[in-house]
Amino acid sequence: MPEFIRNPGASATRFRVVVATTVALSFISFWRAAAIVLNDLGSSAFYAVGIAEEAFGKTAPWFILAVMLFAYAVRMVYIESCVMFTRGGVYRVVKEAMGGTLGKLAVSALIFDYILTGPISAVTAGQYLIGLLNDALAYLQVGHALPRNFGAMVVALLVTAYFWRKNIMGMHESSDKALRIMYVVTVLVVLELVWCGITLVMRGGHLPPWPTVSNLHFEKKALGWLHGSGLAQVGVIAAMIAFGHSVLAMSGEETLAQVNREIAHPKLPNLKRAAMIVWIYSTVFTAGTAFLAVALIPDAERSRYINNMIGGLAMNVVGPQAARLVFQAFVVLVGALVLSGAVNTAIIGSNGVLNRLSEDGVLTDWFRRPHKRYGTTYRMIDMVVLLQLFTILASRGNVYVLGEAYAFGVIWSFTMMTLSVLVLRFKNPSPREWRVPLNLLFRGREVPVGLILIGGGLLATALANVLTKKVATVSGLTFTIVLFAVFSVSERITARRRAASTGMDQFNVSMDEQVSCERVRCRPGNILVAVRDADTLEQLYHVLARTDTEERDVVVMTTRLMRGADFSEQLPDQHIFSEYEQKLFSSVVSLAEKMGKPLSLVVVPGINPEDAIMLTAQRLQPSRVVVGRSHVVSAQEKALIVGRAWERLPHPRPRLTLEVISPKGETASFLLGPHGVSLRPEDQEMLHRLWLELTSDPALRGLHHDQLISVALRRMAAGLRGADRESIRAELRRLAGGARR
Repeated sequence: MPEFIRNPGASATRFRVVVATTVALSFISFWRAAAIVLNDLGSSAFYAVGIAEEAFGKTAPWFILAVMLFAYAVRMVYIESCVMFTRGGVYRVVKEAMGGTLGKLAVSALIFDYILTGPISAVTAGQYLIGLLNDALAYLQVGHALPRNFGAMVVALLVTAYFWRKNIMGMHESSDKALRIMYVVTVLVVLELVWCGITLVMRGGHLPPWPTVSNLHFEKKALGWLHGSGLAQVGVIAAMIAFGHSVLAMSGEETLAQVNREIAHPKLPNLKRAAMIVWIYSTVFTAGTAFLAVALIPDAERSRYINNMIGGLAMNVVGPQAARLVFQAFVVLVGALVLSGAVNTAIIGSNGVLNRLSEDGVLTDWFRRPHKRYGTTYRMIDMVVLLQLFTILASRGNVYVLGEAYAFGVIWSFTMMTLSVLVLRFKNPSPREWRVPLNLLFRGREVPVGLILIGGGLLATALANVLTKKVATVSGLTFTIVLFAVFSVSERITARRRAASTGMDQFNVSMDEQVSCERVRCRPGNILVAVRDADTLEQLYHVLARTDTEERDVVVMTTRLMRGADFSEQLPDQHIFSEYEQKLFSSVVSLAEKMGKPLSLVVVPGINPEDAIMLTAQRLQPSRVVVGRSHVVSAQEKALIVGRAWERLPHPRPRLTLEVISPKGETASFLLGPHGVSLRPEDQEMLHRLWLELTSDPALRGLHHDQLISVALRRMAAGLRGADRESIRAELRRLAGGARR
């Protein structure tokens, strides 16, 4: 067991330190945020078109376009929710608006959404791969073809197992990977638009049939319980049914809410930029694919490519068959990247939602316990992936069945989110940084017309889906009820401890004998911020608001005070990072996420906070040390206490700037160690008059101002050792008392 901080002046002093890190403190640009969302939302271009066309025919592109245009209205709702709650999403917003019971119901539907996102993406990737292999076999004149659905199912199982392993190990720099994937997707989009455009010019094409009732040819399975009722012939009802079958094209909004906490400062402008990029990109890609598929793929071949529309486009452009086959291979490569990215995003997203439930006391800490080696919440990941694997096996590789079930979670999570934001407009009418537009004043009260229209459209679509999607309704309701029951039972189990543990993050705690820049992963010249109370973090807010963390790292430390004579008995690892430190750092993390600034977290055990702060500063080489103070201690007194701790440091002692922040945010700066002093104007005037008087003597004309100060200091030092000691000290006490006032 290492020695404790008893005598900081001893050069051999070694102390035990806890370095706590959390994955939430890695912030990304709006481009990377958009790439993460597009890895989920962009994947729908590969399957949404085929699912919609299989349900009601070749008018599908018009409804896909309508869904993509409507998607930005839904995205505005999510932006407003993110403004209210940094850690937003369906659960948080619904709970705040309608209570915990409806919050658990809404998040159950959302988890169903995520559980289906992975399988539908993985199976679609399998469909594209098997389609390519079958086309290649036909090109080579091999008389056999691979079974599409079974082959797709096998591919989906392998892809899901791969990303399960990667998420258990921890997917580092996922935003960089997502951005690189979107670079490749952009090449595909440009190539698709250009090559298909050339084909249209050379061969011609046609628009899809206009979206009239007579052109909507609903399959029996697409009408569900409405089959035979004749309601599908009513214009508005028919349009809502078709719109409901196309709603998969705008999945992925919850990913935007989840990634919001990782978006860098300034958060709101970057969030809006990311949302706009996602909307433009996904509209061009998804709606463009839908229209081009109708224009170029012959009716005789459409059923062959119904689950492989972009591959069908590749095989029906102008050019030699070998070139088209290469194009299709590129489509499959890009599809595999995007769709596998969606599988990964589904695992990460569901894991994030479940972590939020655990933080709120709905799930027990057993679920959130980090992996001993990798630090990931592996139990949640295991649960999600097992459900995904079961879903893939149950679907037998049928994309349409997965799409029908997937639609349940998508539309109901959107609907609950929008209705909750609408309720919060009346429940909490305080000003927001941003709101959904179209707000009218009626008799002195604001009417959120925009939110009402969006919510009404989503609710009508959700109800239409309930009546027309038997598989989605039955499976979705069953899953939601079962998961709701699990959440309710788990919440009751943790009810007694919920008040103490709610809202706290889980940290990976690692131990080392002493702290260092390498261990904490910070650069010299950082800013060291000392904190002790989760309710008084003014000093941290002051630093984060004024620091460019790309140029200078911020390290937040707290001291684990140890009492008693035998410190070695008080150093079991699990006691150094106690519940108090967990609660404190959870508040620190929440503030950092709100401001979009990364930081490092350190716990140092000791018997004196100031000694621990100075020893940590000596080893981390900061440019500034920032501390807070209470109302009863002045900045000068706090600086004196810290300064004495600096004097107890072993040599060489670093020269540091100390900032003391009051509870009201007032700042006082001090230099620790030998440093230049600032003289009061009256002292400067006295010094200059003495210099003028003395240099009137020709023998003293070479005298400088600093030499006068040097003589005065030596005389005062001699006086403090002589008869004038008490009178000098009395004068100094008078000056010190005036400075405090």
